[in-house]
Parts: sequence; structure tokens; C-alpha cells
Amino acid sequence: MAAADRDLAPVAALIGDPARAAMLAALADGRALPAGELARCAGVRPATATAHLHRLVDGGLVTVRAQGRHRYHELAGPHVAEALEALARIAPPAPVRSLRAHRSAAGLAEARTCYDHLAGRRGVELRTLLLDAGALHPVDDRDHALTVDGRRLLVGLDLDPDRLGTTRRVFARHCIDWTDRRPHLAGALPAAVLGRFLTLGWVTRRAGRAVRMEPGYDEHVRRWLGNPAER
Repeated sequence: MAAADRDLAPVAALIGDPARAAMLAALADGRALPAGELARCAGVRPATATAHLHRLVDGGLVTVRAQGRHRYHELAGPHVAEALEALARIAPPAPVRSLRAHRSAAGLAEARTCYDHLAGRRGVELRTLLLDAGALHPVDDRDHALTVDGRRLLVGLDLDPDRLGTTRRVFARHCIDWTDRRPHLAGALPAAVLGRFLTLGWVTRRAGRAVRMEPGYDEHVRRWLGNPAER
């Protein structure tokens, strides 16, 4: 759909505020966070954070989930994370003013979450490996379908391909990675695969969106893709 068919200005204004942009970035890994933590991420006072969050909720970018007496904020869905990822591709890089910031940026470029799927160089690599293994095949310029070999691979990873295929979410769609400039996979399939990698300990979460490939990750993935019976 052409941009002229949608009023982009209200959404752009919501994202364009530095404090709100920082809050959205903190939520981009799919976590649900309280207002106090989001205030710290944005570097603003709690009352100011609350006002910003009300605007993000009213604008449909963030939802609130109550858990007992606590309220947690999260992105309204993976489509918001995908929009943020797309904006990052055309945005100038943030200034790096310290060695810590440099290391953080390098870590995000190597491996991070984009909402709930793998992004960065390792996310791009995983898409390539799945295609090379014959687990997926492109059905158009964006989407991928599971092959017979792909079904066996998912079963070998203790995932149910039928269940993944019946969700209302996009199954496996390419998403241009803002640091690598090549596509990684977004959707139900890559989210389930990353979740399984985390459960198995092949991948671990780090601060924020960064993830770490543990020693042996490459061998585990090679064995999984080479022989679905081996995990």
C-alpha cells in the first residue's frame, strides 16, 4: 500500500521524540517492562515517562498488561518491531562516545533479538543456512514456505510444524537487517527456533536486545541441519 494511503505524521511524531524512541527501543526485544524501568532507559522522570507511555498506548504502538498490582508495557506486536527495524535502516548511526558504547553496538550487530526472532549477522546467517539446507523455499519476494525436509528439521528440534503453520502470525518473512543490510527471518518460525535455541542453551540473552552464541553453537546448528535426528 502506498504511503499516500496512510497518515504517517502522527506515528512519526510519536516515534520521533527521543524519550519515546528510547522506550520503544527498550521494548523491541519483546519484553514487557514497568514504567519505572522505561523511565531509566529514556533518562526521564517517572511522571514524564508515564505521560509518554500514555501517548504511545493511545497511538497503538504499546499495550499495557496488568499483573496483580503491577502494570507492564510492551510493543503492540511484531509489526511495531518491524517498523522500528525498517526506520533503523534509514536513520543515521547514534554517536559512539565511549568504548562501552562501541562494544554494545558491535554486539548488537553480531547477534540481537528483533522482537522475538534472531537478527544481526547471526540472524542473516541462520536464514541462509535454512535455505541452503532446503528447509525453506521462497514463495514470493518476501515470504518463505516450509519444505518436507524443513518439517523434519523442526520435529528434530522438538517443534511442531503443524502448530506453527496454523498461527495467525506471518510464518517466515524476510526482514532487511538494519546493521547487516541483508535479510533475516521474521515471523512465527524464526521466533520458535530462537526460543528453542535459548531453551537448549545454545544461545543466551545479554543486556537489552543482545544475545550471545555459546561455545558449540555453530556445531549444534551444523549437526541439526545436517541430520534432523541429531540435536
